[in-house]
Amino acid sequence: MLKHNQSSRFKAFGQYECQGSSNLYEFLSYKIAEDNKLLVLASEARDGQPVPNLFLGAIHYLLLKGKEHDLKEFYPSLVENPRNPHESFQSFKDFCRINSQEIKEILKEKIVQTNEVRRCAYLYPVFSYIFQQTDKPLALIEIGTSAGLQLLWDKYSYSYGTGETFGNPNSNVHLSSEIKGDHVPLFPEGMPPVASRVGVDLYINDLNNMEDYLWLKSLIWPEHQERRTLFEKAAQCVKENPISLIEGNGVELLPKLIEDIPEKHSICVFHTHVANQMPAKVKENLLSIIKASGQNRDTFHIYNNIHDRNLQLDYYLDSKEHKKLVGQTEGHGKWFTWELN
Repeated sequence: MLKHNQSSRFKAFGQYECQGSSNLYEFLSYKIAEDNKLLVLASEARDGQPVPNLFLGAIHYLLLKGKEHDLKEFYPSLVENPRNPHESFQSFKDFCRINSQEIKEILKEKIVQTNEVRRCAYLYPVFSYIFQQTDKPLALIEIGTSAGLQLLWDKYSYSYGTGETFGNPNSNVHLSSEIKGDHVPLFPEGMPPVASRVGVDLYINDLNNMEDYLWLKSLIWPEHQERRTLFEKAAQCVKENPISLIEGNGVELLPKLIEDIPEKHSICVFHTHVANQMPAKVKENLLSIIKASGQNRDTFHIYNNIHDRNLQLDYYLDSKEHKKLVGQTEGHGKWFTWELN
């Protein structure tokens, strides 16, 4: 049963996540799904983790650290002219066989914390919408913050294929995304003011620590050079703009974090592609904490992967509950739709 579940996960990953985005990972995912030894190795991952991301990230991590093997010839992140991904599987199997012990250790120790900065391209208009509702500075709390790159969304500049640039015009981090469909957000003249920013994660990635930095880079797929460049620039931005990052369980710590926020600020709790790692009970607890906060305070909750993959905004103004669909989003922020009004 375990192997069957793992096999299904890799097939789904290849089909829904990798297709059109990573030829190497798409091909390898289908092959891993049919290989019992690799499925057993991958099952060393701790519970609740997205196993394909973690497993493929572990191999990428070892290669980026300098493990010598001809497998690296298939990785665009490691060589200029990579070989055909459809010829990679035997090398992949051999690499996993030779390095199985190290791979097991990584799977047991590490967690998937893809800090995808381009997701800020759809968070920025949501935070602008929130500010329009309250006219109060925003107090940000990010659950599953990893290294905190998304907490600095107001430090970046943005474009959406119209020739206009929004956000911070002086930023070295420029994020572009496509807005699909008929509706577009109302972009403000300036940036909404941010009063405070706090990130919580079970494990905080310190960008000054080379191991942490390398792990986050290894979670970026081999073909995605632009994502790597954006990550490097955003990492520099974090080093220049220190933020409060707390190691711990974000849902358990949330009531105290909310309590510490002054009345004159709007509470903004957010997380992207994190709730898929939460057990059902934890999701229920999170939603009930937000609801309880909303009885006394203006409280906003931006999230996906609780009910479905869509981006949602639940909020409470004067104790009145509002539940709104923001739209659909591409996993790495390359495009989104806008339904919020």
